[in-house]
Amino acid sequence: MKQISVFLENKPGSLHKVLQKLKEWGINLRALALADTADFGVLRFIAENPEEVAEKLKQENFTATITPVIAVGVEDRPGGLCEIVGLLAEQGISIEYLYAFVSPQKDKAYVVLRVENPEQAETVLRKQGKEILEKIPV
Repeated sequence: MKQISVFLENKPGSLHKVLQKLKEWGINLRALALADTADFGVLRFIAENPEEVAEKLKQENFTATITPVIAVGVEDRPGGLCEIVGLLAEQGISIEYLYAFVSPQKDKAYVVLRVENPEQAETVLRKQGKEILEKIPV
């Protein structure tokens, strides 16, 4: 799966400008996270046609990049996320960051993971019967 990252100035209105453009273009955000540092923020999100969206953002002078991520199904129960993280830790796979979203399916949540080796992480998780999404369910 591909994630779009947009770097934002740490000042009022920066996030709104990006979201306004996405609204104008009819882009529906399927999952998102916002992180900040002292100097800038990073909006990370999943949307349909990520390459096209990132290119449009660049044309509007936003700094946008595409990053490979993994979206994995997690049982919506205590310890569900711990199990996924444990499987990766056992194989020495570091998680740079993660964020989650709920699913329209009952008893299911999803976690978007940025890891150092997405292919290896996918293999590990699939061998344990974990669901890897190619796109976010609507």
